[in-house]
Amino acid sequence: MQNEKIILGIDPGTSIMGFGIIKVTGKKMTFIQMNELLLKKYKDPFTKLKLIFERTIELIDTYHPDEIAIEAPFYGKNVQSMLKLGRAQGVAMAAGLSRQIPITEYFPKKIKMAITGNGNASKEQVAKMLQSTLGLKSLPKNLDSTDGLAAAVCHFYNEGRVEAGKNYTGWSAYVKQNEDRLK
Repeated sequence: MQNEKIILGIDPGTSIMGFGIIKVTGKKMTFIQMNELLLKKYKDPFTKLKLIFERTIELIDTYHPDEIAIEAPFYGKNVQSMLKLGRAQGVAMAAGLSRQIPITEYFPKKIKMAITGNGNASKEQVAKMLQSTLGLKSLPKNLDSTDGLAAAVCHFYNEGRVEAGKNYTGWSAYVKQNEDRLK
């Protein structure tokens, strides 16, 4: 019997959190689900973070992922946007860590490179490649869900590679690998 595992991929955001789930059996991946959590209608930033945490816990409790792949915040010019994205990512990570699920973080360029072979690919190019690779019948209107799915597929492609990203298996591992962030 071949080993099976479920990978949850998350594209964190405070307007839209995209996510995708794949099942890996041996060296074959199968699409399970992708969707998004729409947060634009909520004005309070703490309500958004609470909803991100709750939805991530709900996904974990429903699909029982063995691993989580999450897109790292990109370094942009707007510090406030990066702070908001970092909070969204941190809350999603906290949900996974609270359930003892290993988390790997990938930079957007690494995800795009894994999916399309081009680290500067557009969201549309990534979505089309996923559609072809996984046999998706259609693509969603917002491509945040395909970005979450791309994180999961990137994780599958990078399995066993040490340079894949930072891995966290629990709070102690996170603290140990991020001592420079502690005061």
